[in-house]
Amino acid sequence: MKKYINKSVFFQVLFAFTIITFNGCEKDDPAAKILETGTMTDLDGNSYKTVKIGNQWWMSENLKVTKFRNGMPLLKVESNELWKEKKSSACNYNNSATAGILYNYYVIDDTNKIAPAGWHIPSDEEWKQLEKELGMSATDVEKLNWRGTNEGEKLKKEGFQYWRSYTDVWATNESGFSAISDGCRMFSGEFSNPNGPGFMGFWWTSSINGDEAWYRHLDYKNANVFRFYGPKNYGFSIRCVKD
Repeated sequence: MKKYINKSVFFQVLFAFTIITFNGCEKDDPAAKILETGTMTDLDGNSYKTVKIGNQWWMSENLKVTKFRNGMPLLKVESNELWKEKKSSACNYNNSATAGILYNYYVIDDTNKIAPAGWHIPSDEEWKQLEKELGMSATDVEKLNWRGTNEGEKLKKEGFQYWRSYTDVWATNESGFSAISDGCRMFSGEFSNPNGPGFMGFWWTSSINGDEAWYRHLDYKNANVFRFYGPKNYGFSIRCVKD
């Protein structure tokens, strides 16, 4: 006697297996969190999203203004040789329209001020405050190189167009910071992301360490946050924090 499979039961089992298999390929989403957000505008008329993280208000997009607060235009340097030798304020558009502008540290140090009115470039200490709000320990926050656990994941904007996939490292953007990966311009003038976005991102702080300046770095292979200092003629992204 032939035995027949109950089609209803079969498809219920198949559907359940598919859901389990699909969910098994994703990292669990963090608990739903309501973010307090807003907007701000720079001197060029660019509008930026902002987000409150702890007691700080941060831009959740990279700065892309081309003028100082007093209206004086920034010098755009395209030549690698000129960039390498530059010891004063300069910027260059990155290789992604969504990434904002890359600025050398001399822009931050300029008395004309690049941050829009009511905002400023965050110090190394203000970055530490952000990292601690996301769960980094008081011990780890003072270290160099890669520190913490998954704070970098909480800073990264979701989407494979922003960060390449890598094993169990995921962009959750739990913080609303929305960091994207479009690299930097190195002191030689060369770009670190010749193949486009997805790999790494760099952000200046306003703090100096001798003749160099502190910065933060995120990478698609790492879930945590890199802290170090580097030459002032690197070209990094800028985020502002509210006064």
